[in-house]
Amino acid sequence: MTKFGEIISINKPVLIDFYADWSEFEPSLDTLRDVAAALGDKAKVIKIDIAKNEILAEALRVKGNPTFMIYKNGEMKWRQTGEQDANTLIGLVQQYV
Repeated sequence: MTKFGEIISINKPVLIDFYADWSEFEPSLDTLRDVAAALGDKAKVIKIDIAKNEILAEALRVKGNPTFMIYKNGEMKWRQTGEQDANTLIGLVQQYV
């Protein structure tokens, strides 16, 4: 939880993908790579495994998979459960750059 607080407290947008290996709806790694490549150093893109981070997932009330969140300066700016394509995610993160 401490490390999560450090990650989301930076002065640029942080896109987080809460996922589970067992889910058939897991967005491909290519989608997140495309998002990270398009945003470069303007934002961070992070994947967090729900099963390995149960306490964090519970604290954030992550019920669906995948769940995406955008944080900036420690504040949640956007949250959505369900599949998202790379262009949508890129556009959403760019609003907070």
